[in-house]
Amino acid sequence: MTETPREPAPGQDPGGDPDRHLPVQYPTPPTFEAAPQAQPPQVQPGQYGVPSGAFPPPVGGQYQQPQMPQQAGPAGPVLVTIGDISVEQHRIVTPAGVLPTHGTNWSAMDMSRTEEKIPAWAIVLAIIFFLACLLGLLFLLCKERKTTGFVQVTVQNGNRSHNTNVGVSSPQQAADVLARVNFARTVCV
Repeated sequence: MTETPREPAPGQDPGGDPDRHLPVQYPTPPTFEAAPQAQPPQVQPGQYGVPSGAFPPPVGGQYQQPQMPQQAGPAGPVLVTIGDISVEQHRIVTPAGVLPTHGTNWSAMDMSRTEEKIPAWAIVLAIIFFLACLLGLLFLLCKERKTTGFVQVTVQNGNRSHNTNVGVSSPQQAADVLARVNFARTVCV
């Protein structure tokens, strides 16, 4: 529904109120006071079942600081790259962090598969040439191989680990990834 313009009333300015569409302006900006800070309650010894002395040591004995992971060695040239893992002489760089090469375990699992099938063009040519002569059946001996999948690579040092999946499209690529993992193992000895 649209509003039709009206005639100004007698004695009213024909232009209307010029400040009608402006935001409200305050003479002074409003001030806000901060709420008082609440103090935390004080717990007295013996209150709420809290012992009055020092807390007893943990069940496993005295508390020990957790050991920080060994600092990785200085950066060097990249010797081999496996997916998103880069192996240098003294350290391994992953998206999960930097690991030292000493004491690092590698594992690789080939999760690829190769399928072999007769291509569609060979079936069509076998049918066409079967009518001409029986030699058209030789087209059915044509095979097409297709490799799909990935190689899963895991690198682990202490309680830190990183997994990566390297996609492969041929058995040679899968063998290359496995060879790279074996080379990384020799660097980490």
